Amino acid sequence: MTIFKRVLLLLLLSCTLHVAHAQDKYQWKEGSSGGYTYRYVTDDPMQARFYTLKNGLTVVLSVNKKEPRIQTLIGVRAGSNSDPADHTGLAHYLEHLLFKGTNKFGSLDWEKEKAYLSEIEGLYDTYNHTSGPDARKAVYHRIDSVSGLAAKYAIANEYDKMMTGMGAQGTNAHTWVEETIYEEDIPSNAVDKYLAVQAERFREPVFRLFHTELEAVYEEKNRGLDNDGRKMYETMLAALFPTHNYGQQSTIGTIEHLKNPNLKVIRDFYDAYYVPNNMAIVMAGDFDPDYVIKKIDEDFAYMQPKQVQEYKAPQEKPIEAPIVKEVFGPDAENVFLAFRMPGALDARSAVLLNVMGQILNNGKAGLLDLNINKQQKVLNAGVGQLPWKDYTVFYLSGKAKQGQTLEEVKDLLLGQLEILKKGEFDETLVKAIVNNAKLSELQGLESNNNRANAIMDAFIKHRGQQWEHDVEMVDAMGQVTKQQIVDFANKYIGDNYVLVYKRKGEDKNIQKVEKPAITPVAVNREAQSPFLQRIAAMPATPVKPQWLDYDKDIQKSKIGPAEMLYVQNKNNELFRLYYRFDMGAWNNKKLPMAAQYLQFLGTDKYTTEEISKEFYNIACNFNVASGTDVTTITISGLQENFDKAVTLFEHLLTHCQPNEEALAALKGRLQKARTDNKLSKVAIMRGLVQYAMYGPRNPYNNQLSQQELEGLTSKELVDMLHQLPSYKHTVIYYGPQTLAAAADAVKQLHTIPAAFTAAPKPVTFAKSSQAKNQVLFADYDMVQAEVNWLRNTGGYNPSNTAVIDLFNNYFGGGMGSIVFQTIRESKALAYSTYAFYVTPDKKEDRYSVVAYVGSQADKMNEAIGGMNELLNDIPRSDKLLETAKESMKQNIETERITQDGIIFSYLAAQKLGLSTDYRKQVYAAIDNLGFDQVKQFHDQNLANKPYTYCVLGSEKRISMDDLKKYGEVKKVSLEELFGY
Repeated sequence: MTIFKRVLLLLLLSCTLHVAHAQDKYQWKEGSSGGYTYRYVTDDPMQARFYTLKNGLTVVLSVNKKEPRIQTLIGVRAGSNSDPADHTGLAHYLEHLLFKGTNKFGSLDWEKEKAYLSEIEGLYDTYNHTSGPDARKAVYHRIDSVSGLAAKYAIANEYDKMMTGMGAQGTNAHTWVEETIYEEDIPSNAVDKYLAVQAERFREPVFRLFHTELEAVYEEKNRGLDNDGRKMYETMLAALFPTHNYGQQSTIGTIEHLKNPNLKVIRDFYDAYYVPNNMAIVMAGDFDPDYVIKKIDEDFAYMQPKQVQEYKAPQEKPIEAPIVKEVFGPDAENVFLAFRMPGALDARSAVLLNVMGQILNNGKAGLLDLNINKQQKVLNAGVGQLPWKDYTVFYLSGKAKQGQTLEEVKDLLLGQLEILKKGEFDETLVKAIVNNAKLSELQGLESNNNRANAIMDAFIKHRGQQWEHDVEMVDAMGQVTKQQIVDFANKYIGDNYVLVYKRKGEDKNIQKVEKPAITPVAVNREAQSPFLQRIAAMPATPVKPQWLDYDKDIQKSKIGPAEMLYVQNKNNELFRLYYRFDMGAWNNKKLPMAAQYLQFLGTDKYTTEEISKEFYNIACNFNVASGTDVTTITISGLQENFDKAVTLFEHLLTHCQPNEEALAALKGRLQKARTDNKLSKVAIMRGLVQYAMYGPRNPYNNQLSQQELEGLTSKELVDMLHQLPSYKHTVIYYGPQTLAAAADAVKQLHTIPAAFTAAPKPVTFAKSSQAKNQVLFADYDMVQAEVNWLRNTGGYNPSNTAVIDLFNNYFGGGMGSIVFQTIRESKALAYSTYAFYVTPDKKEDRYSVVAYVGSQADKMNEAIGGMNELLNDIPRSDKLLETAKESMKQNIETERITQDGIIFSYLAAQKLGLSTDYRKQVYAAIDNLGFDQVKQFHDQNLANKPYTYCVLGSEKRISMDDLKKYGEVKKVSLEELFGY
């Protein structure tokens, strides 16, 4: 469960908006249907219905019939802002505990379990008030002992098993400053089951298995201590908000408070904030709203309203002069420049902030885009905002290029703010921003997730009371004038900022949450509560799976020697056009460089800045992406501008001119990016895994050498771009035009030769065979240790797909899996862990076993031992296996591959040598699979086999002698990993 809200919402859909002159077409109206009254906003593209039930519970429903699934969110207007000052991190703790069940599920014998849990609660209260290390250890030892007894009556992950069994996906939750949100994506036929489980979940949660879950939170805290970006974030907020909880209470809490939890205080928090008048249920997807609202009313009627004491925000004093902070760590250097702005409830300011942010940075034609990123004055720069209720954080960020100081980056960012304040930008940019917002609206409406999150965001900020202003956002932005932006910028932007420098170096203030002594607890895999059995037995209307028929679902045509694949967009006026080349970096290592270079080039008619502006003005995009064996050109946008967009891109591709200054800057930025990669633990671990999978010569380090990079010339890269259309490629169109019209348009606009030029012969990479155990180690200054297991097995065989999918679901693919239950729930050895049997994407490739544990360094040996036990001996749980099978069936039944996804499914099948939708064969095989087949598969491919262990951690915290227990140790240099 993440503790920070994922930034998934489109700008259009995520902000609270209001203008003084509200559009008449966006008005609140009252409707009635199925015996329930609701409110709605006219011309709302989501057609959201806002209900308030008798007990104050808010329910918002948005119907979208695109696929038989529903995105559900249950939100509480309480996050870390509401934490007691002496128990920070409490809201986040509670979020984790809401997955542990009630007295009706999650327990084998509630009456016997209850006595132990009551004792544990008292012991934690004692622990919270005990000082002295020996006395505290004694109390914790008692907690551990009683927790082991209580766990004998607990059923670990029963919530996850119920959700998995009904076909739910994306089971998760997050806590942030003003919210706690519980997330599920369910099949449309599981509404009754879902609501029954959720109503029971919030009735009276039981805080069982607390000390192992607490250890998971410790691990999450330690992961944060290894994250330089999070340290910058928290430092920025602390400086911006010296008195407000935005800056004074981090979501995950302080180490001191994490070490001293109090279950009674957590219960008090739950009782105070988890009440119907402070909660909302949001559902977006395929359902009957009349039926759903009636069921919610029936199932949640037991909830009783209560007066909620909301956080009273202090008024922060104005920042009179720059506040400068420094953060140290091993990752790449960068800078944050942050301003405290009016909060999201200041509706007019919210509109102006959004437009101002887009003027500065919209990806194509903003001031930072054209004046900094396009001219490659830094490695990269951007703008962002955190629109909370009381204040909005508006920030600029930048990374230095080679030989550049962070102070120079800061000056460049401040320079663009001065340009903004002087009004030195074209007023027509505002119109282009509105056009692109319309494009974002169309794209966002396709996603149930975007719909639900936008609605929930409105509930958290203003209980949905200003939804009409959210809906009118595009119109509101269109009314903004250049002078209003200039006035707003001059009012709020000056020397009143917080400047955070992230510098490379040792963080001497870093602490870690010490590992407590925890005895593994029982997880009772085979157990099922009567409640789970009742949920599983609830009738559900069958959903028939829909198979793709590539011969019928895809239309084909020819444009000269090029094949054209076509699917019509019958939903809106958006198009996506692709040129897909069967060549990439494996054919020519210079091709990815040429693809990057194009965005900085002009032609004989247009400068590169003019090209970017024009694409933005017509609300269209282009992208050139060169992967290992495929290069894809994508042109997308509004169909009404199809001809303009394709013509402009074709002109750029065929008439781009060399620019030596741009190439020199690109080389410099690439060299800095390479330096930064060597500072990134994510990039280093990726290199270790690729080294293990393929050996010293692998796709990851198939890079231009320093000499090759320096020797690149503008002419050869431009020639490469000019020649690109001459190579074999497939044309793909998804849009509202007919096939004949689309083919004719492409034929007129896209230059295709009479015969294609043969692509350069690709290099090949063969997966290595693990003959004996080996350890690949990379040193990194971090609190945690991360371990990946890697083993390559046999060649691709489509007849194995069903058992592989079942094995992954059962063994290591989710929170209810064997691996997660054992490593995290029972032994509390990791926050994150998984294990998969990875299917290749080409018929000639081999499968791989990949397993992972991220744990505290002092738990690494226990974590490795725990995973090795599972790799060698797969535990049997018939109930868990049945749940995994039912989940597979539900997922296939409700999956709808639509739009251009149909074409890419077809292309992926082709690479595997398949001509039909493989899901049909998998679905037919599920019922005939049992544990014997899963165990046989496990024993043949995983058990007692040699593995390569990829270990990333600090040599100061990890013993090389310990690593030698697992195999011959090779310390891999960064040059070996990255190839430069």
